[in-house]
Amino acid sequence: MVNIGLTKVDDALAAKHPGLGNYAACQSHAFMKGTGTFILGAGALFAIQTALQRKLPYPLQWNLLIATVGSSVGSYAVTRWETQKCSDLWMLLETGQVPDRSPPQVSQPEEPKGTGKTKYGDVMD
Repeated sequence: MVNIGLTKVDDALAAKHPGLGNYAACQSHAFMKGTGTFILGAGALFAIQTALQRKLPYPLQWNLLIATVGSSVGSYAVTRWETQKCSDLWMLLETGQVPDRSPPQVSQPEEPKGTGKTKYGDVMD
Protein backbone atom coordinates (compact mmCIF):
# COMPACT_ATOMS: atom_id res chain seq x y z
CA MET A 1 0.00 0.00 0.00
CA VAL A 2 1.16 3.49 -0.89
CA ASN A 3 0.22 6.41 1.36
CA ILE A 4 -1.06 9.60 -0.25
CA GLY A 5 -1.96 12.02 2.50
CA LEU A 6 -4.17 10.12 4.92
CA THR A 7 -5.39 7.58 2.36
CA LYS A 8 -3.77 4.34 1.37
CA VAL A 9 -3.66 3.53 -2.33
CA ASP A 10 -3.30 0.01 -3.67
CA ASP A 11 0.13 -0.79 -5.12
CA ALA A 12 -1.38 -1.89 -8.43
CA LEU A 13 -3.13 1.46 -8.85
CA ALA A 14 0.04 3.36 -7.90
CA ALA A 15 2.02 1.31 -10.44
CA LYS A 16 -0.59 1.98 -13.15
CA HIS A 17 -0.42 5.75 -12.51
CA PRO A 18 3.22 6.64 -11.74
CA GLY A 19 2.45 10.35 -11.48
CA LEU A 20 -0.11 9.91 -8.71
CA GLY A 21 2.27 11.01 -5.96
CA ASN A 22 3.27 14.16 -7.84
CA TYR A 23 -0.37 14.99 -8.55
CA ALA A 24 -1.35 14.49 -4.89
CA ALA A 25 1.54 16.69 -3.75
CA CYS A 26 0.52 19.37 -6.26
CA GLN A 27 -3.11 19.30 -5.08
CA SER A 28 -2.02 19.51 -1.45
CA HIS A 29 0.15 22.52 -2.28
CA ALA A 30 -2.74 24.15 -4.16
CA PHE A 31 -5.12 23.74 -1.22
CA MET A 32 -2.56 25.04 1.27
CA LYS A 33 -1.90 28.03 -0.99
CA GLY A 34 -5.65 28.73 -1.06
CA THR A 35 -5.86 28.46 2.72
CA GLY A 36 -2.91 30.83 3.13
CA THR A 37 -4.52 33.27 0.70
CA PHE A 38 -7.71 33.22 2.77
CA ILE A 39 -5.91 33.88 6.05
CA LEU A 40 -3.59 36.58 4.72
CA GLY A 41 -6.35 38.17 2.63
CA ALA A 42 -8.75 38.35 5.56
CA GLY A 43 -6.09 39.89 7.77
CA ALA A 44 -5.05 42.42 5.15
CA LEU A 45 -8.62 43.43 4.29
CA PHE A 46 -9.50 43.79 7.97
CA ALA A 47 -6.41 45.95 8.56
CA ILE A 48 -7.23 48.15 5.56
CA GLN A 49 -10.81 48.59 6.74
CA THR A 50 -9.67 49.40 10.24
CA ALA A 51 -7.45 52.14 8.81
CA LEU A 52 -10.37 53.46 6.75
CA GLN A 53 -12.67 53.36 9.78
CA ARG A 54 -11.79 56.98 10.58
CA LYS A 55 -13.19 58.26 7.28
CA LEU A 56 -16.10 55.82 6.82
CA PRO A 57 -17.38 54.69 10.21
CA TYR A 58 -19.47 51.54 10.08
CA PRO A 59 -19.97 48.61 12.49
CA LEU A 60 -17.36 45.93 13.12
CA GLN A 61 -19.65 43.20 11.74
CA TRP A 62 -19.42 44.80 8.27
CA ASN A 63 -15.63 44.86 8.54
CA LEU A 64 -15.62 41.16 9.30
CA LEU A 65 -18.16 40.36 6.58
CA ILE A 66 -16.30 42.25 3.86
CA ALA A 67 -12.94 40.79 4.91
CA THR A 68 -14.35 37.26 4.94
CA VAL A 69 -16.17 37.52 1.61
CA GLY A 70 -13.27 39.25 -0.12
CA SER A 71 -10.71 36.76 1.08
CA SER A 72 -13.02 33.86 0.18
CA VAL A 73 -13.25 35.09 -3.41
CA GLY A 74 -9.48 35.55 -3.58
CA SER A 75 -8.86 32.14 -2.03
CA TYR A 76 -11.23 30.48 -4.50
CA ALA A 77 -9.49 32.14 -7.46
CA VAL A 78 -6.02 31.09 -6.27
CA THR A 79 -7.10 27.53 -5.49
CA ARG A 80 -8.88 27.18 -8.83
CA TRP A 81 -5.84 28.48 -10.72
CA GLU A 82 -3.44 26.17 -8.89
CA THR A 83 -5.76 23.17 -9.25
CA GLN A 84 -5.94 23.80 -13.00
CA LYS A 85 -2.15 23.67 -13.12
CA CYS A 86 -2.25 20.37 -11.20
CA SER A 87 -4.77 19.01 -13.69
CA ASP A 88 -2.45 19.98 -16.54
CA LEU A 89 0.43 18.26 -14.71
CA TRP A 90 -1.65 15.09 -14.35
CA MET A 91 -2.49 15.10 -18.07
CA LEU A 92 1.19 15.61 -18.91
CA LEU A 93 2.25 12.75 -16.66
CA GLU A 94 -0.44 10.38 -17.98
CA THR A 95 -0.46 11.19 -21.69
CA GLY A 96 2.78 13.07 -22.31
CA GLN A 97 0.85 16.02 -23.78
CA VAL A 98 -0.12 19.33 -22.24
CA PRO A 99 -3.83 20.14 -22.80
CA ASP A 100 -4.57 23.14 -25.00
CA ARG A 101 -6.43 25.75 -22.91
CA SER A 102 -6.60 28.43 -25.60
CA PRO A 103 -10.09 29.42 -26.77
CA PRO A 104 -11.15 27.95 -30.11
CA GLN A 105 -10.78 30.16 -33.17
CA VAL A 106 -14.11 31.43 -34.47
CA SER A 107 -14.32 31.70 -38.24
CA GLN A 108 -15.79 34.88 -39.68
CA PRO A 109 -18.73 34.31 -42.02
CA GLU A 110 -18.17 35.61 -45.51
CA GLU A 111 -20.38 38.47 -46.59
CA PRO A 112 -22.22 37.90 -49.86
CA LYS A 113 -21.28 40.22 -52.70
CA GLY A 114 -23.88 41.96 -54.82
CA THR A 115 -27.57 41.36 -54.42
CA GLY A 116 -28.84 38.36 -52.59
CA LYS A 117 -31.91 36.83 -51.10
CA THR A 118 -32.69 36.40 -47.43
CA LYS A 119 -33.92 33.12 -46.09
CA TYR A 120 -37.44 34.50 -46.47
CA GLY A 121 -37.03 35.23 -50.19
CA ASP A 122 -36.63 39.01 -49.93
CA VAL A 123 -34.18 40.57 -52.40
CA MET A 124 -31.46 42.64 -50.77
CA ASP A 125 -29.81 45.57 -52.55
